[in-house]
Amino acid sequence: MAVRLRLRRIGKKKLPIYHIVAADSRVARTGKFLEILGRYEPLQQPMLITANEDRVFYWLRTGAKPTDTVRSLLKRTGLWMKWNMSRKGVDQATIATEMQKWQMAQVEKNQRHEARKARRLTARRKSKKSAEEDTAQAAPAPSEVPAES
Repeated sequence: MAVRLRLRRIGKKKLPIYHIVAADSRVARTGKFLEILGRYEPLQQPMLITANEDRVFYWLRTGAKPTDTVRSLLKRTGLWMKWNMSRKGVDQATIATEMQKWQMAQVEKNQRHEARKARRLTARRKSKKSAEEDTAQAAPAPSEVPAES
C-alpha cells in the first residue's frame, strides 16, 4: 500500500476547508483515510495551517510521500525544514536555533509583504484620484455649455 500525505476537502460549497490526511494513494480524494494529521483553511486571513508534528514525522519515517501541495504547506509551517534536518541527523539544539532563525525571517518577510501591500494601495488611490481629476477637467462644467434656443 502506497501511503500519501494529501488534502481531503471537508468544507462547504465555495468555503473550502481541508484536512491533511494520510491515505492510500489509490482511494478517492474524499474516500477512506488512515489518519487526520492537520487542517488547512485557505480563506482565513492569514490562512490557517495546523499539523500534528509527531504524527506527520511518524508517517514520513514510515515512507509516506506528501503531495506537492502538502509539501508546500509543510514548508510554510517550517515542518519540512525540521524534518530534513532531523533526517540528516542534526542534534535538537541546532534544530531549535535554526527554527528560531527561520521564524524571525518569516516575520520579516511578512512585514515586507504588508509594507508592499500598503505602498500599492496608496499608489492605486493616487492614480484613481488623478484620473478623476483629469476627467473632471476634460468635461466642461454645466454652466459653460451654451444654451440652445
